[in-house]
Amino acid sequence: MKYYLYILQTTDNTLYCGIARDVQKRFQEHLSGKGAKYTRSHKPLKIVYTKEFENKSEALKEEIRIKKLSKKEKLRLISKN
Repeated sequence: MKYYLYILQTTDNTLYCGIARDVQKRFQEHLSGKGAKYTRSHKPLKIVYTKEFENKSEALKEEIRIKKLSKKEKLRLISKN
């Protein structure tokens, strides 16, 4: 079963990273306030990055790696894609 890592840009120009099986559905959950606690106070603006994985474990490992990056490094990753 495929999983996707995604990065959202928020209205206050922060970046939020998460994983989902359906990125568009998850984005709608964030918009409606039913996503993560973080995106309730930092409203999502758009999806700026997605990457597909074969399983949840791989996606989680990449999420952990990306969350450790600086904002500058995350922006570099986004711009390469």
